[in-house]
Amino acid sequence: MTKLKILASPANEGGCSYYRVIAPIRKLAELYPDQIEVRWNLNPLGIHESGPKMGSWQEDWDFEDLKWCDIVVTNNISNWGGPYTARIVGKAKKFGKFVHYDTDDLLTDLYEGHRLYNTYKEKNLEEITKFIYNNADLVTVTQRKFAERVRAYCTGVLAVVKNAIDYNLPCWNVPKVPKKKKKLIRVGWAGGIHHEEDVKEFAGVPNLVNGRVGRENVHWGFYGAPLMKKNEDGTNKDEWQHEVWRNYKKILLGGFKGAPNWQIYNALSPDSYGGIYSQIDLAIAPLQMNAFNDSKSEIKVAECGRYKIPLIASDVGCYDETIVNGKTGYLLPANAPKSEWVKVLTKCIKNPDHVREMGENLHKVTEQYFDMNKVAVHRMELYEQSLGLIHGRDGKEKLNYNSEWEFNA
Repeated sequence: MTKLKILASPANEGGCSYYRVIAPIRKLAELYPDQIEVRWNLNPLGIHESGPKMGSWQEDWDFEDLKWCDIVVTNNISNWGGPYTARIVGKAKKFGKFVHYDTDDLLTDLYEGHRLYNTYKEKNLEEITKFIYNNADLVTVTQRKFAERVRAYCTGVLAVVKNAIDYNLPCWNVPKVPKKKKKLIRVGWAGGIHHEEDVKEFAGVPNLVNGRVGRENVHWGFYGAPLMKKNEDGTNKDEWQHEVWRNYKKILLGGFKGAPNWQIYNALSPDSYGGIYSQIDLAIAPLQMNAFNDSKSEIKVAECGRYKIPLIASDVGCYDETIVNGKTGYLLPANAPKSEWVKVLTKCIKNPDHVREMGENLHKVTEQYFDMNKVAVHRMELYEQSLGLIHGRDGKEKLNYNSEWEFNA
């Protein structure tokens, strides 16, 4: 049997690339060793990565991996910028290769308050992303509303493939960290450096909840702060990221009084990140309503459910597919007043058994729908079927979004 040759070229080694390219392709190679062969290359076009020529092209580059493969898989915007990702797509098409572009961020509709908004406008990354959509043979996104928002740009197959987690990894099997007292509820928020507008939805809530439940009955954990690294001149590396987290702290802990019952934790690598949930009992996901957030996946559900943690979230995106009020967590209306957050959190913290029951229910959902082993089978079927369809760049009929490609949760 001739193996299907896949060149995986993730944009970087961050969380988005991990969930959408690195982990899924790694799982495919594990499940189908006799059917596929995988090569990894973050720089298949041969750009100089260091030295005086950094950022320029290597003149004698032979594009060996691009010529070797049947399928090129890439995602989002490369560390080398949008034009680099577009060139991967263009060069692959020139060599007659099947291009799979995956994304879990609606880069065609970044909201004005996003830290990268001005950069995207200045570098024309929205139009570059549309070019990639238009030239890819297969585009995969994380949920239905996302697909509806980009279908007009896609001339090949557009498919919904849910985010999934490889629950066999050690970080998703860490024993629960014992609590100091049985009735203590540990509330956790985990996020990166692009949630400055989102955390405003939760501004000052911890202090208000403390006043209603007693600070001895709740602990607040905020996960994802950058590690402190130094440049050669002694200044902080990526200082702007530390500034973001200092701002988070001001917003989230506004008005905080008394002894701290909170802690900020550093970010972990994707392969170890899951362990943070071993010290959380109840998770929160406040989100501002905008098209970008409304197109985000419910990866937080997949993470929380593994550790039997219910989720309280803004009703944004596709959380409504898995979060049922009082059963698996709670959904609050987008832009809900702080009093609503306080009310629901107070109810949960005062009822640990209720929290535990909702966590058990969510666990059943995640084991059924977000296991990487199951979603990988769907991804393999998608490759097998879409390889036989039109490639969409020769004036042929455009393939519209087709619900048959969905992994229905």
